[in-house]
Amino acid sequence: MQAGTPSGRNIVIVAYKPKPGKEADLLQLTREHVPLLRAEGLATDRAFTACQAKDGTIVEVFEWVAGGVERAHTSPVVHKLWERYAAACEIVPLVSVPEASNMFASFTPLDL
Repeated sequence: MQAGTPSGRNIVIVAYKPKPGKEADLLQLTREHVPLLRAEGLATDRAFTACQAKDGTIVEVFEWVAGGVERAHTSPVVHKLWERYAAACEIVPLVSVPEASNMFASFTPLDL
């Protein structure tokens, strides 16, 4: 179990900044990401959120199952997805997204 999470699950917030000309690829990856993690038994069924910053960065919020993030690192299916992410975007710290510095960070919802 991870420290601070009695169930071992944890919610993550991740920011993906698209590479030039790769916005459509990143949007498609966002559609596939959590459903693929769920199919692999790595993410919970908790509703996930995807939204977009003014600069095109996509922010995603989802929940890993207990041990899911660790198991993802040994999954060939997840590794293929991560290779596609590497081609389409940079994973950036949330603090680098300008909206994140606002008291009430506001993003455009994405309908996936």
